[in-house]
Amino acid sequence: MKERIYICHTYYHVYVTFLKELNRPREQRGQATLVLSSLSIDFERLGERIEATGLFEAVIPFDEKRDTAFPELARYRQDTGNLVKNLVNRVKFTRKFARALAPTIPVNLREYGDVYVFCDSDPIGYYLNVYRIPYHALEDGLNCLKNYDAARYDNRGHFGLKAFLSERCNLIFIQNGYGKYCKDMEVNDISLLKYPYRKYVQQPRQELVERLTQEDKDIILRAFVRDMEGLKAQLGGAGGDDASGQDKILILTDPLCTLEIRERIFRDIIARFEPEGKIFLKPHPRDELDYRTLFGEYPQFDATVPMEMLNFFPGIHFKKVVAVLTEVGAIQFAEEKVRLGEAFMDKYEDPLIHRQNEQI
Repeated sequence: MKERIYICHTYYHVYVTFLKELNRPREQRGQATLVLSSLSIDFERLGERIEATGLFEAVIPFDEKRDTAFPELARYRQDTGNLVKNLVNRVKFTRKFARALAPTIPVNLREYGDVYVFCDSDPIGYYLNVYRIPYHALEDGLNCLKNYDAARYDNRGHFGLKAFLSERCNLIFIQNGYGKYCKDMEVNDISLLKYPYRKYVQQPRQELVERLTQEDKDIILRAFVRDMEGLKAQLGGAGGDDASGQDKILILTDPLCTLEIRERIFRDIIARFEPEGKIFLKPHPRDELDYRTLFGEYPQFDATVPMEMLNFFPGIHFKKVVAVLTEVGAIQFAEEKVRLGEAFMDKYEDPLIHRQNEQI
């Protein structure tokens, strides 16, 4: 039996995995397997850099497939207008989807003592439950359930019945801990959740960060930073006061709306905050807007480096960090942290699109 395996879908997932492994005793390091799913992001050469750290026994790519990759499943996703018929179709979909996924799974998950899955709402969650493989779920993003409880939103209307069919009967699948074979789900702060659940366990990310040594931080940086000299040069411009004496404002992007509207959103944000200081941009890893071309006049950090990693550089300092929907509580290098929030987004799209918890 192998020790443990982590299935990650984003750079942030990998970052948290590093935190968890580096918080283990040294004699336990190098025994875990890391799986990088390409479902929603291109990890480029991250796997090679991770392998070079020696922190993991193996790093394995995973070509995870959405249900749309299997056209024969489409009929089971149609709304019949009848609760019972919809549930019957959902039972069929759950089984057929998991079986279609089975040949794509790159490892035998039954060989591992502990299976950790970020974002079990992705296809792997269906596979684990249908094939009765126990696993630990982890929060997709920092405090993400506070703003978007996807399990309850996706299953609003008769949620109790659907949760029973998932957790007790394993006939359908519901993410975020409600799968029968999900042992528990790790979240950053339970007190922020409107709908606590018995499987939720709290593990503050900041506690993991505070226990890192400088050597541990260097390991993380070697894995994530593609161009250390380039990043240090950028950080040099963000440290202390520059010759102009300007304050510095860091704007974090989000993969919001359409690309056209997204460009307008961040032009509006820049126009609002530029009078306060020099603007820096940190694109989100899943943001496909071409900021290098459209906003080339502003210094920009590598999108693939999680923003929390900038905390590892003692010289960096911003007067203000601004985000739209990204949680900014973990940032330690800014005097002021601004999350514009849902009210800001109401001006750019139908509020129903980003106010999910209010519709539960």
